[in-house]
Amino acid sequence: MLKNKTLGSALIIAGTSIGAGMLAMPLTSAGIGFGYTVLLLVGLWAILSYSGLLFVEVYQTAEYLDDGVATLAEKYFGVLGRALATFSLLILLYALSAAYITGGGSLLAGLPTAFGGEPLELKTAILLFTLVLGSFVVIGTKGVDGATRMLFIGKLIAFAFVLFMMLPKVKVDNLLALPLDYAFVISAAPIFFTSFGFHIIMGSVNKYLDGSVAKFRRAILIGTSIPLVAYLVWQLSTHGVLSQNEFVQILKADPTLNGLVNATREITGSNIMGEIVRIFSSLALITSFLGVMLGVFEGLGDLFKRYSLPKNRLVLSVAAFLPPLAFALFYPEGFIKALGYAGLLCAFYCLILPIGLAWRTRVTHPNLPYRVAGGYLTLILALLVGLLIMAIPFLIQAGKLPAVVG
Repeated sequence: MLKNKTLGSALIIAGTSIGAGMLAMPLTSAGIGFGYTVLLLVGLWAILSYSGLLFVEVYQTAEYLDDGVATLAEKYFGVLGRALATFSLLILLYALSAAYITGGGSLLAGLPTAFGGEPLELKTAILLFTLVLGSFVVIGTKGVDGATRMLFIGKLIAFAFVLFMMLPKVKVDNLLALPLDYAFVISAAPIFFTSFGFHIIMGSVNKYLDGSVAKFRRAILIGTSIPLVAYLVWQLSTHGVLSQNEFVQILKADPTLNGLVNATREITGSNIMGEIVRIFSSLALITSFLGVMLGVFEGLGDLFKRYSLPKNRLVLSVAAFLPPLAFALFYPEGFIKALGYAGLLCAFYCLILPIGLAWRTRVTHPNLPYRVAGGYLTLILALLVGLLIMAIPFLIQAGKLPAVVG
């Protein structure tokens, strides 16, 4: 079982998904209410699982196992396709990793307070988080697989404790709360979108599974089902325990992961519950950070190979870690903002790009063994959703939609 690559790949997909997007959910859905949050989650899970399977369909036409998504984009859309795929991937991954490093540093900085000590200096915590965890990514996919398996078990244990402590305190009245503004449901979509953004590691997973369509497909279905269940139970706990109005006010004062920990502690009156939420949040961030940085290495490696640039691990490490680390060090309050930008780019890379690739693949190779159900009509509907997600941040900026509460 431990050597099952399909299981390992599913856990990498789940671990990449369950991260800052999940942790940002209470920060951004406090004003939405539980019922509409569930609808948003299930809808995004369905469409992003669908687009993940589109990548499986397209990868049947890859010439080499280590072909990245940008290589496939160039195959079907020329140099412009490669440029768009590479740019969107790297900016998306840098935005995600910057959010994870910022959030991880924030949680690590506050950790000593659980033992009665003084908090770490934030920049020191950010550097420690990056240096220690980045070493696993430098090792490669096997290193991330091994670390993810261990951390995923720890994350499940911590999550079980969170549920054990919080579910008995759930109040039905809290779950029945309606949105403070129904437009929040739309405004929150880009941030929620990143919660299923596993597509960034499609090239690595395809190579790891030796190009097996059946294993690839199974890994996606299992790997996306795990976070969906986790998200639904997590939202049940946070929305059920935390009073909407109080929660919104606390998060307005401190819209960070430490704010989430402090909100849990203050509203429930339990220091233990607050620290368990901190432990779970940390493990969720770590597993997602590992998967995202693996995707950065894949994207940079594919780019460097295309233009015959040096791609040893040292060069890739500097190129992968320096930009998001700089963002985290000089803009440490940018957790939610980084995720907002990531959601916009995620809509392109995780939905619009695979739709375009699948369309061209079906035209060029009409008799491939595996084809995702739904036909061209489903591709068009999914494309419209992707374009709407991309437009939301601009509508918020223009004042047409309200900014999320967090």
